[in-house]
Amino acid sequence: MTSLQVENLTKTYTSAGRQLTVLHEVSFSLQPADTFAIVGPSGSGKTTLLGLCAGLDRASSGSVWLQGIQLDKLSEDQRAAVRNQHVGFIFQNFQLLPTLTALENVQVPLELRGERNVARTAQALLERVGLGERGHHYPAQLSGGEQQRVSLARAFANRPAILFADEPTGNLDPDTGETVQKLLFDLNKEAGTTLVLVTHDLELAAKTQRTMRMRGGKVVEESVGTAS
Repeated sequence: MTSLQVENLTKTYTSAGRQLTVLHEVSFSLQPADTFAIVGPSGSGKTTLLGLCAGLDRASSGSVWLQGIQLDKLSEDQRAAVRNQHVGFIFQNFQLLPTLTALENVQVPLELRGERNVARTAQALLERVGLGERGHHYPAQLSGGEQQRVSLARAFANRPAILFADEPTGNLDPDTGETVQKLLFDLNKEAGTTLVLVTHDLELAAKTQRTMRMRGGKVVEESVGTAS
């Protein structure tokens, strides 16, 4: 089964009485365990596309199938249920819950799925990202790199079929970013997850199997990366 299929996706907003098209007839498809990067300058439509692929927003026209499910036919609640079942997220600004410890943040998606032994599973994930001793710390007590590693553990907690990463190293220094990159690809390979990555970092993009370059809401180039 195709993990993600995007067909003629278009997104138009009305601004000051004028129609503004931020995404224009974008199409691509990904198979299980594919790694895929979307690159382009600010305003090229990358993050809009990511949100539509994850069912966070509705397209003006076109369709998205995620794990064989057509998202544009679903209600907001139904799309949320699909995300909980199949999707993981990593964001540039981490988006950890500040009132929860690192361990509790990783437990959240497990608890939402009604799983058992959530503390044990979350602890194992924190240990996998090198933070086994930091589970009782709150996000404000962690460095940026540590927060992103917690978000990696959280993203993989529900064993997602597809992982969306929006500038995952954008707020990190080069050395820390390199550590997070390695963890991201290692975890992704172990889990067999499809990875969709939005980034300005062309070196990071080149580590994926395919790269799609966007400009002005349109696809202008597709290329093959260095990943095997």
